[in-house]
Amino acid sequence: MITILATILSSCASTKFANIATVPQVDLPRFMGDWYVIAAIPTMIETESYNAIENYRLAQDGTIATTFTFNKGRLDGPVKTYQPTGFVVKNTGNALWGMQFIWPIKAEYKIAYLNDNYSQTIIARNARDYVWIMARTPSISDTEYTKLREFVANLGYDLNQLRKVPHNVLR
Repeated sequence: MITILATILSSCASTKFANIATVPQVDLPRFMGDWYVIAAIPTMIETESYNAIENYRLAQDGTIATTFTFNKGRLDGPVKTYQPTGFVVKNTGNALWGMQFIWPIKAEYKIAYLNDNYSQTIIARNARDYVWIMARTPSISDTEYTKLREFVANLGYDLNQLRKVPHNVLR
């Protein structure tokens, strides 16, 4: 019976990946503000997102007040808004957060890439199930996008699942 149970459990186990490294340090006040989602391996709620913007605001209690807005289904689709709370994990250089949409679950949120001028970032998860390429502007050059896609691929993600998020810059 133990052998059968062990076989079942091992066949259900997912592939173990190495942990994704975070950037060494994030200046939280500088990271706050609007981030346009350029591309993502999306969660269930954002599979049909357009004009997706994640906004972060540092709350007085040290949490990150987050507002995620997007148009559903098309550029002029109905606006959806979610307001999860980010919790910075201590002693991580502010680069590892728990993002809470529903209490008590905190989803892993790793700042895996952040350029020097805080204009582009990649948010990743060790499970390689979701990833977000974000920028301070609604579009980036093809060269920059290719570079960020390569970074995501090097983290172990399946780029076939990556969806570029359309933005209407007139919004």
